[in-house]
Amino acid sequence: MDFITKLPKSSQGFDTIWKSFQKALGTDICMSTAYHLETDGQSERTIQTLEDMLRACMIDFGKGWVKHLPLAECLYNNSYHASIKAAPYEALYGQKCRSSMCWAEVGESQLTGPKLIQETMEKIILIKQRMQAAQDRQKNYADRKRKPMEFEIGDRVMLKVSPWKGVVRFGKRGKLNPRYDIPFKVLAKVGKVAYKLELPQELSRVHHTFNVSNLKKYYFDEPLVMPLEGVHINDTLQFVEEPVEIMEREIKRLKRSQIPLVK
Repeated sequence: MDFITKLPKSSQGFDTIWKSFQKALGTDICMSTAYHLETDGQSERTIQTLEDMLRACMIDFGKGWVKHLPLAECLYNNSYHASIKAAPYEALYGQKCRSSMCWAEVGESQLTGPKLIQETMEKIILIKQRMQAAQDRQKNYADRKRKPMEFEIGDRVMLKVSPWKGVVRFGKRGKLNPRYDIPFKVLAKVGKVAYKLELPQELSRVHHTFNVSNLKKYYFDEPLVMPLEGVHINDTLQFVEEPVEIMEREIKRLKRSQIPLVK
């Protein structure tokens, strides 16, 4: 749909036609920001669990672990999940899997009918409620370590240079390099947790929208800035400090001598 232009924008800065298109398909589009790709967190967490299972298979079965993939799949689908308080197989088919490890009583087989449809709808609602409760618990745990960060248009913020290990951004590398780059001006707020920054010309290839986790408030105290007109630098790029006022006096006593200290 690149040929469609000049359409009204949504609150996040995207064309409103995308919302209508996704609504017609019955899907929901999740837009992420640069360097903060966390819209697929549920999939990433599932992949971590599957990797642990396959790693255990590799240790036990060696090179023949590929032959045991169906068993690993069956084990995962019939394992109890705390979020939905049931196994994925039971949530999908409405009954427990009958295997040599999990025997369940066999009832009357019923493939269609209003009773089966009603039971299925009730289970879907129950599973959704359980998943929402699990997500609320996870959000509560995560929010304990977070603090709300909001910036106004025109504020200056520091931008994190490299949030991940091994990622080189803005041409900077190394442990001892500054973690945050020079302050940038906030141009607009995109969504709830992202901001558009004014980047210089040398960073024109970098996306201008960043999540608040990569930003830091820049505090600028104008009275503490030393005017350059009052500093006289010689040819060796050095300057001589001239005392203006004595603020505090102290004498440091040693074993056999005294050292006067003046602030």
